[in-house]
Amino acid sequence: MDQPPVIPFDWHRILWADDTTWPFLLEIAARCGVMYLLILAALRVMGRRGVRQLSIFELSIILGLGSAAGDAMLYDDTPLLPTLVVFGMVTGLYTIFNVLTERFPGFSDWLEGEPILLVEEGVINRPNFEKQNITLKELFGELRQQQVEHLGQVRRAYIESDGETSVYFFPDDEVRPGLPIWPERLAEAQPAATAPGPHACARCGHVRELAVAAPARCPVCQNDTWLPASTARRVG
Repeated sequence: MDQPPVIPFDWHRILWADDTTWPFLLEIAARCGVMYLLILAALRVMGRRGVRQLSIFELSIILGLGSAAGDAMLYDDTPLLPTLVVFGMVTGLYTIFNVLTERFPGFSDWLEGEPILLVEEGVINRPNFEKQNITLKELFGELRQQQVEHLGQVRRAYIESDGETSVYFFPDDEVRPGLPIWPERLAEAQPAATAPGPHACARCGHVRELAVAAPARCPVCQNDTWLPASTARRVG
């Protein structure tokens, strides 16, 4: 059966579909509340790298409003009044959560996360690192973007609540032997030293003296692959 032609600026169609009722608008409001909480929960599980450069609230409101706004702009059978309910609910929830994070710092730390120490005195903090949804490859990539050649150059590195990495460096005269993080160097990790001297664990960066051809296990993370430690100074 042919559909009747769409009448432009038919305000009854624009604002109110024939099968829309006031109880249905209340249902839409309830759906918005549930979906907003599900979006926040999903972003929380994704971890900081999934929301970098946006706060969790900014991303949640983008996701929550994107579909509602797009449907109302494109489809003639999507009335505006339910869309306005969606916008009102999502905006209201956004405001409420912002107020809660301002008044209750513990709630903010739980939801958005607090800065986490990942590298301490040239060694990866394994207990903290393993709680984050990131890999060594990603961490080393972030450090290389800040011209880090080896972990011995890094005094402390934090992952912030927005997923960015903040790095504090040793002065040049305090740089210590550390794990090289260039990809081609990491690929050369071996279970035994080819020459005597300081070697860095390829998994956590712990440095110890190794003798030639003597297999060793890292006392920090129990890894058994090593690289000769680098002492290069940082070039900014």
